[in-house]
Parts: sequence; structure tokens; C-alpha cells
Amino acid sequence: MQTKEEHGQPVFENSFLQWSQWQLLDSILPTGGFAHSFGLEAAVQSRIVSDSNDLKTFLIHVLENTGSLFLPFVYSACTSPNMENWHNLDRILDATLTNEVGRKASISQGSALMRVASAVFSEMPSLKTMRDASLKLGTVTFHHAPIFGLTCGALGFDSTSSQRAYMFITMRDVISAATRLNLIGPLGAALLQHQVAPIAEVILEKWMNRDVEEACQTMPLLDTVQGCHGYLFSRLFSS
Repeated sequence: MQTKEEHGQPVFENSFLQWSQWQLLDSILPTGGFAHSFGLEAAVQSRIVSDSNDLKTFLIHVLENTGSLFLPFVYSACTSPNMENWHNLDRILDATLTNEVGRKASISQGSALMRVASAVFSEMPSLKTMRDASLKLGTVTFHHAPIFGLTCGALGFDSTSSQRAYMFITMRDVISAATRLNLIGPLGAALLQHQVAPIAEVILEKWMNRDVEEACQTMPLLDTVQGCHGYLFSRLFSS
């Protein structure tokens, strides 16, 4: 992860910045990610996922789809963390997501992340300024991927680290959902995360640093399954 030390800034400032960067990835940050299963709950009830092997396959497919569809928005927002670019990315992603369940989940998590980031990371007042101005406009939907990239850019992440971080939180949240659905135990979850990490890195290298015009859906079955979440008779997660 690049820091600003090479630009002559004090070491203490760089160290404090890393604390903020780590906090952004901490599961205790209340951004609402653990309220969503990324379609896993619907996949379990439809018998697409029934054991640990199915879970691993599902997780890899989610990461592949995350790389192809969302990483371009994270990358673009991180490299140009300004309000005009963010609003443009938000509009494009809102038009791209046709799955209403996934769209609402993206908005829910993005709105929560922007609210938390603007309140917690007070050393970056631009986040609060942009949030307040966007709320007044009433036309911004606050999708998660652009806001995550925007926050990473404000906190000094380089573009590669921001995209890797987005893959990490996606993997973390899916595995957390699997644990609460009793598909896997805590130790097995930790082992699965470690096993899938090299695969996630390969997927990252495949899809990183792409323009939003190249964003695409590579796993349409996942989109279909997640879209069925609202029809489940009983459910633990919001998506």
C-alpha cells in the first residue's frame, strides 16, 4: 500500500492514515454489509449451494462477478475522488444494475458507508461536504462501489489496494453469511478464506484497472438467484 511518505509528510501522519485505512476494512465499522448474503441465502434455499464445496464454488463466482462488474467503479472513483466523477459513476451503476434486490443492497450499503465515513474520518472533511451536497441534490442514489472507491481515494489508498480491499470485504461478507447460515463453522470459514485468497488475487489481476465502459456481468445465474431473494418465505438477510 502506498503512503505519502515519499512526498515529505511526517511519519506520524502516515501512521495515523494507516489506522484509518485499516478501520475502513474492519468488520466492526457499521456499514451494513453483514445484513446481506450476496444471494447466498437464496442459493441455499434453491439447493444451488448445499455443502462446503458448493460454497467455495459460489464464493469464487461472486468474486469473479465482483471483479468484472464493480471493480471498474472502485478504480475510477479512487483515482479521481471528486464529487463530479462520483456522481457520474453513481448514475452509470444505477442504470447498470437491473436486479432490484442487488440494486437496493448496493444503495443500502453505500448510503451507510458514506454516512459512517463522513462522520468517522473527520480528518477528510471533503467526505462530509460531498455527502451533504449530494443529499441536498436528491438525485444521488449512493451506490456502494463508487463510494468505497471514493473513500479509499480520500484515505490515501493506491488504486490497486483499493480494488484488492473491495474484493476482500466481499469475500469476508459472503463467508460471514455462510457461517450464520450454518453452512460452515468459524474454523472452516477461516480456512476457506485463506484457501480462496490466492484465487481472489488472480481474479483481481484479471479485472483490475478497467474503465467503467468495460464493466460487465459474468455470472448471470448469480444475478437471477439474488433477484429471487425477495420471494423467499423466510429469510435472515436483506439480500
